[in-house]
Amino acid sequence: MARPQTYVALLRAINVGGKSLVPMAKLRDELASLGLTDVVTYIQSGNAVFESLADDADALAPRIEERLSDAFGAKIAVLLRTPQELERVTGANPFLARGADVSKLHVVFLDRAPDAAAAAELDPDRSPPDELALRGRELYLHLPNGAGRTKLTLDYLERVLGVRGTQRSWRTVLTLVELSRGRAGRPR
Repeated sequence: MARPQTYVALLRAINVGGKSLVPMAKLRDELASLGLTDVVTYIQSGNAVFESLADDADALAPRIEERLSDAFGAKIAVLLRTPQELERVTGANPFLARGADVSKLHVVFLDRAPDAAAAAELDPDRSPPDELALRGRELYLHLPNGAGRTKLTLDYLERVLGVRGTQRSWRTVLTLVELSRGRAGRPR
């Protein structure tokens, strides 16, 4: 029998500003209705960890998006990462080596790596003293004045890069790594 794969689902723009309201208990139920198991959610901003026999995240994400659209009446982007991918994300943050305040670090998870021409259009001087660093399907942000004051908004980043994304604080990323670590194949 195939071992289940653990995934972390990162939902875009739910429970923000009174729009796309998704109760976490209902989210867990909807994910379970797709045959996903051991579903755990983390905070109200749309993070779920689960196991699936599906081994193709590119095929699984649209299935989840469709189910959530039917259940909640809103188009909700779902980006999936494996625990191994999240581990790599934590090891590739260029701002950690400089000793940046981790409370000012964020990661924008992208649905795919943007092409080089789009990446070249990112304006590193758009929002001083904010900094960004693109690494494949992740965009690392150092926001010294906080996420609420930056001009490096998700809307700007998606528009320039031509991809979909969702942003998480560094603390949330680390928590999701812990929640996803060592889940597959453990006794139930």
